[in-house]
Amino acid sequence: MKLLLMLTAVVEGLTGLSLLLAPSLTSSMLLGVEINESVGLVVGRVAGAAVLALAIACWQARDGERGSASTGVVAAMLFYNASVESILVYAGVRLEFQSPLIWPVIVIHNVLGIWCLLILWRTSRRPAVGTASPVAE
Repeated sequence: MKLLLMLTAVVEGLTGLSLLLAPSLTSSMLLGVEINESVGLVVGRVAGAAVLALAIACWQARDGERGSASTGVVAAMLFYNASVESILVYAGVRLEFQSPLIWPVIVIHNVLGIWCLLILWRTSRRPAVGTASPVAE
């Protein structure tokens, strides 16, 4: 769980920071489409702040144990990765956004989402820290 949260914090931290500071350039690099209107720039910066907040939460939760806030952060990141992947697939296929980075970004979110799912599945099958496991009679 620690490696997933640290990697996510770095990747999403860089993405959030770039959206916050240069939303049009980041949009152009990721989607092949620039943000031209002031409303889009504001929304891009708000999205950047939100992604940066997720990165901070991941970094802060990286040393947690199962059953702690870390598990909740991993569950939130599963939702985030699945949502971003779905939105980007829609943008690439239906809206025909073209960028050399869109499909690698989709793959990265897919891998991170599967990793989150596996961690949640694995931790749900183990007893929580500090609880006694049932004794076979």
